[in-house]
Amino acid sequence: MAELKYISGFGNECASEDPRCPGSLPKGQNNPQICPYNLYAEQLSGSAFTCPRNTNKRSWLYRILPSVSHKPFASIDQGHINHNWDEVGPDPNQGLHTLCGAGDIRSNNGLAVHIFLCNSSMENRCFYNSDGDFLIVPQKGKLLIYTEFGKMFLQPNEICVIQRGMRFSVDVFEETRGYILEVYGVHFELPDLGPIGANGLANPRDFLIPVAWYEDRQVPGGFTVINKYQGKLFASKQDVSPFNVVAWHGNYTPYKYNLENFMVINAVAFDHADPSIFTVLTAKSLRPGVAIADFVIFPPRWGVADKTFRPPYYHRNCMSEFMGLIKGHYEAKQGGFLPGGGSLHSAMTPHGPDADCFEKASKAKLEPERIADGTMAFMFESSLSLAVTKWGLKTCGCLDEDYYKCWEPLQAHFTPTSRSPTEPK
Repeated sequence: MAELKYISGFGNECASEDPRCPGSLPKGQNNPQICPYNLYAEQLSGSAFTCPRNTNKRSWLYRILPSVSHKPFASIDQGHINHNWDEVGPDPNQGLHTLCGAGDIRSNNGLAVHIFLCNSSMENRCFYNSDGDFLIVPQKGKLLIYTEFGKMFLQPNEICVIQRGMRFSVDVFEETRGYILEVYGVHFELPDLGPIGANGLANPRDFLIPVAWYEDRQVPGGFTVINKYQGKLFASKQDVSPFNVVAWHGNYTPYKYNLENFMVINAVAFDHADPSIFTVLTAKSLRPGVAIADFVIFPPRWGVADKTFRPPYYHRNCMSEFMGLIKGHYEAKQGGFLPGGGSLHSAMTPHGPDADCFEKASKAKLEPERIADGTMAFMFESSLSLAVTKWGLKTCGCLDEDYYKCWEPLQAHFTPTSRSPTEPK
């Protein structure tokens, strides 16, 4: 497969046209009476028309046929897609789950965590989500993603975001799996940097946007368009491929990012900086500083802090933490937490390193060391209290009922007659 081209930048105002049709973008206006090459002009809005300029998202697409050219939608089996957070009672315990979420789709407030598994490509089928944005985290296998804006190639240790309403199809080349974070009603942004300054974390120029690519293809048996609306799936047929956009411009696009490009910032004296310094993308709530969802990674880095217990500390958090693992092993739980798995630590439920990790780190000689080489763990963190679906708790048969036992070997080391801790040798 030829190497794909991209446009660089996060949230930029971009323009692209398929080189097979030079000059296909109208000049000086969005909606001419007759578009170049007799194309149709269609606007895709990702925000209200009256949003402030810095949050207003929209793109203009110039396509062979408009996306209204389809038969009526009909409801189809939704499989294991579910947004009923009340089907099982709440459970605060730590555990390995595969699907959870919170909030309400109809009020555009909330999120869902999905696990995807696939071994065949979407032939003459595409999908779009009316409910929210998809942040896709592949864990195994490569994906070729067709969108109305062009093509993206995605592999483990990369992520992509398909924003609300964008149609896409996926080709796979082997057994493939990964994670999806879905957010309702808001879009992902780069986190504010504050005292970090102008540079650091995920740099805007490292986000890649596909360039225009179209196919003018009739589909005799019908091309199936699948829509997720209010948590249910619907399907419609049309006679042509929906990937018929010859040119586009705007700031509402799909995009991808390579996690290896993340500029890690860390403590260089003592103690821990908060894990928010590892935030790649955030989906903000209406409360300042509080996220509907943060996407956080724990990449390879140097640990140099003196007089410090270096693994993640024991913690109770007002946020919900869904952890996943793309490759390698997670430093605070090296056994049992495997690539493709997940753990949910609910709001205010205590968690932290397992007993073996604690003992080793407490006695380790504190020298500069590489942490997490060959590893990429991540976290979907949310201010909402996440509920686990019945499928995630029971049907899938993947719940680790013994997860809590990793902390049972912890021993009390209290020395009431001596204040000085034992120094590592």
